[in-house]
Amino acid sequence: MTIIPVDSLEDGRWYAQREQVDISGQETQFVELIEALSRKRPLTGKKYNQTMRTYVRRGLPWLNKGQIIDIYARLCDQGTMEFDPELRIHLQMKPTRSQAGVTVVTVLTKPYPCPGECIFCPTDVRMPKSYLHDEPGAQRAERHGFDPFTQTTARIRALEQIGHPAEKIELLILGGTWSSYKRDYQEWFVKRCFDAINEVEALSLIEAQEINASGKRRNVGLVVETRQDRIDVEELRWLRYLGVTKVQVGIQSLDDHILTINKRGHNVQATRDAFRLLRLAGFKIHGHWMANLLGATPESDLEDYGRLWQDPAIRPDELKIYPCMLVENAELYDYWQRGEYEPYNEDQVREVLINCMSQTPRWVRLNRVIRDFPTTNVVAGNKKANMRQLAQREMERRGLIGSDIRNREIRREKVGRADLDLRIDSYETDATTEHFLSFETADERIAGFLRLSLPHRDITHPFPELHGHAMIREVHVYGPALDLGDESQGEAQHMGLGSELVNKAKEIAVDTEFNRIAVISAIGTREYYAKHGFELDGLYMTAMLNTT
Repeated sequence: MTIIPVDSLEDGRWYAQREQVDISGQETQFVELIEALSRKRPLTGKKYNQTMRTYVRRGLPWLNKGQIIDIYARLCDQGTMEFDPELRIHLQMKPTRSQAGVTVVTVLTKPYPCPGECIFCPTDVRMPKSYLHDEPGAQRAERHGFDPFTQTTARIRALEQIGHPAEKIELLILGGTWSSYKRDYQEWFVKRCFDAINEVEALSLIEAQEINASGKRRNVGLVVETRQDRIDVEELRWLRYLGVTKVQVGIQSLDDHILTINKRGHNVQATRDAFRLLRLAGFKIHGHWMANLLGATPESDLEDYGRLWQDPAIRPDELKIYPCMLVENAELYDYWQRGEYEPYNEDQVREVLINCMSQTPRWVRLNRVIRDFPTTNVVAGNKKANMRQLAQREMERRGLIGSDIRNREIRREKVGRADLDLRIDSYETDATTEHFLSFETADERIAGFLRLSLPHRDITHPFPELHGHAMIREVHVYGPALDLGDESQGEAQHMGLGSELVNKAKEIAVDTEFNRIAVISAIGTREYYAKHGFELDGLYMTAMLNTT
């Protein structure tokens, strides 16, 4: 194990941007500037620039938000201002990045051949399959040569610079089909991400995980994306060895004909089989679904979207809705040029989204709507990157309500325990009974939830060590991400909601005659679950249930 010097961790550009501003002799003006910014709600880019221009004319330098947050912290340290966590959040560039309770760090793997031949997927030799070189995340990865260590380090530093705590990190590894990369590369990649989080160079992945389990920064979730036809029991055991807790899978369509003519390379049953294994193994299932594929119509898309929830073998926990975006470096472009494909116009896309969003179950989180392609790459069809907001605005006008998790997260709202009630939504899959436990306000704002999975008794469990176990697949409590050990000021995260949810899950498991319960713990949440009686047991953490 080698402790990495801070100098070697820092990106030179970060140091240049982070250079401290001398505030001596101008403290009063800086206080006035921060107070002026505090009154601009919301603090849009336009309002920020207008305020900065006013104070530049008064002799202050032009400051970015990272510098403003640093100056605010120093003024608080010297007693000139009183620290207010709400003000720090207000000053952040993008407070939503950490309002879900954790801070997401996204990294990309190197360009590598994908086993798929999907006609809608862009091909850029500079990027992993399906990514464009001018997407913001892809540009960051390319600047760092797709190196996992420097990508992770730079992203953490950038988020900290704009005021986001980075003690609880969800690591999102993107880049084509993860399972197609050689396993020695996968293990090296994950280890180097952990090394960056830990600020320690470990000798092995296992050592890096052990350091992280009690480190200053914790990995509280690890996400990869792969194809359903690459998922089997052995692959999922490997993912658990790496520390993966959530898997993204491109469903794309639940129509075998659509899958075939778009050269997806698998059928619907492959998705059903993969989701069954993922659920029984405890993974969170994050699906991608596409509208406007070759052969689809707005009407058929709505029917297909309904199958996501009607088919008990599908029913993902999270979803990205990606209406197809026509780009020149995808094979679908040739179909369009021959007149064999026509992308939906903006009105059609908006209507499809409105109908999809309004029928999404309340236990599902719509993580994204519309792919984050720079619109300059889109040759025809919808080019509005903010179509989700436009669709939501129209839904409000029509009196339609979207009840997915993301639409109901409590985020920065202060609540007390007395404001919350426990609600349990239950539904069946082809292999489990799922219980979605959530603490909600009277208007159904969600402060925290737990996913409890109870395998059906009549199935042969593909993971023998999990036979007879109830499974906690996810525990999530909302509110701005707090540093480890920070005190709560009304944030849902630190009201003990997680403990109540875990205890209730144990109670339900006992009532349904399970003797043991397992949890798919991230590396950095092992200590948390240990406090609730769980012990590391191979690839999972498990606990005996008190059935007396």
